[in-house]
Formats: sequence, C-alpha cells, structure tokens
Amino acid sequence: MECRMDGRVAAITGGSMGLGRAMAETFAKSGAKVALLARRPEPLAEAKAAIIAAGGTAEAYSCDVSKQADIEKTHAAILRDLGPVDILVNNAGASAAKSFESITDEEWSFDLELKLFSAIRLTRLVLPGMKQRRWGRIINVLNTYAKAAGPNSAPTSVSRAAGMALTKVLAGECAPHNVLVNGLLVGLIESDQWQRRFKAQGGNRTYETFLEEFAKERKLPMGRLGTAQEFANIACFLASDAGSYINGTATNVDGGMSPVV
Repeated sequence: MECRMDGRVAAITGGSMGLGRAMAETFAKSGAKVALLARRPEPLAEAKAAIIAAGGTAEAYSCDVSKQADIEKTHAAILRDLGPVDILVNNAGASAAKSFESITDEEWSFDLELKLFSAIRLTRLVLPGMKQRRWGRIINVLNTYAKAAGPNSAPTSVSRAAGMALTKVLAGECAPHNVLVNGLLVGLIESDQWQRRFKAQGGNRTYETFLEEFAKERKLPMGRLGTAQEFANIACFLASDAGSYINGTATNVDGGMSPVV
C-alpha cells in the first residue's frame, strides 16, 4: 500500500526538528509540497535544505504560532508560495509539566496559546478552502496525558485534553465535507529533547545506553522509546488517501504505554 500525497500542500507546525521534521520529510517523499513552520530560522533552513536535497519541495517560515498576527502572515505567505493548504499538522509545543499550585497565570496562558489556540487559529484559516475543495486532512499532535492525565502533568495535560476535544468537535462538523480530523497521541518518542537531556546529565554513558536505561526505568512495554520515523509513518497514512475513512480518532503512538486505549 502506498500513501501518496502528490500535489497536496501540507503545513506542519514545529516542523524544523523532531517529530515535525520527520513528518515533513516523509510527506515530501510521498509527493507533498511542505510548508515548515517554526520559530528558529537556522533549524528551519536545515530542514528545508534536507528535503530539497532529497528531491522534495519545501518552504520554510519563521513563525511564532502562539501569536495570531504571525499565523495570519504566514498563512498568506504559504498561499502565495505553495497554494491552498490541503493538510494541516498542528504539532507545535514542548512538554510543560509542574505541580498545579506552582503554575502561574502566565504559564497557563502561554501553554494554551501555543498548543490549543495555534491549532484553533490555523484550522480556522485553512478549513474554508478544504471544505470548498471537498478534501482535507487535519492532524492534531497531542500526548497520551490527554486521555489519562497524571499528577504534576499540567499545563500540558490540560491543553492537550482540550486539543482532543477540539479534534472530535471538528471531525463531526467537517465529515460531510470530506475533511478528516484526527489526533495522534505521543508517548515516549526519541527526539532532540532526549539528546539535550542526555547531554545535560553528563557522565560516561553512551546515548544508546542512556535510552535503554530510561526505557527500563519507565518499564516501557516494548522495552524502548519510539522513533520519530515511526510516528511520521502513521501521520503519513492519515494524511493520504489511504486513510480516507478514518475520522475523529485519537490514536496512541506510544508502544502500549498508556493505560487508556
């Protein structure tokens, strides 16, 4: 089975590194024209160059998706450079987890702006065109705490749970227009944040040993963290015509870690 996106325009927030970059590269290999959105110009330029070197089509946009003005300006630029967005992946956001009483109003606001309102605003911009063309895919990248929040997991668990509710609302409203909306819930996936944690800890362990010990400590069912490519593979399926009857789901991509299906 091939998951093709030939001629489609895919916009991916948080697209310069980690899961976003893996999805961008995979989508481009499947024929999509990819718009990479992230804040830092240097990683954006590297990701764009890698996609083009591999024969794909990509444009990079320095955009702070927590700011409405940035989103509107970037959306206009994507329309100009690549055309209307057919596939939107709301992937922006880093983990933020503290005890409830220690979270300030400013931290709550920032997390909701970055993870929830960015998805709301971008979806609001691309949805009319998708409905008009009667084809669209929206993927909200969440995490497994959206289903089973633990202690000391806010504000991320709360904003991601709201994102899951948004996914279900949109799926119902958009289904008659052949616009499919799904969530992918991240478990523990190996990415640049783990490399930063490894470097911060120091010591004589190799990075591979660090990951193996962490997986054992957390008792991960498969005995390892997932890879960004494994995550990108299911995103590619959902974003293509191969996933044409999957709508309103919240799929765990966690190797069986979550206690909730």
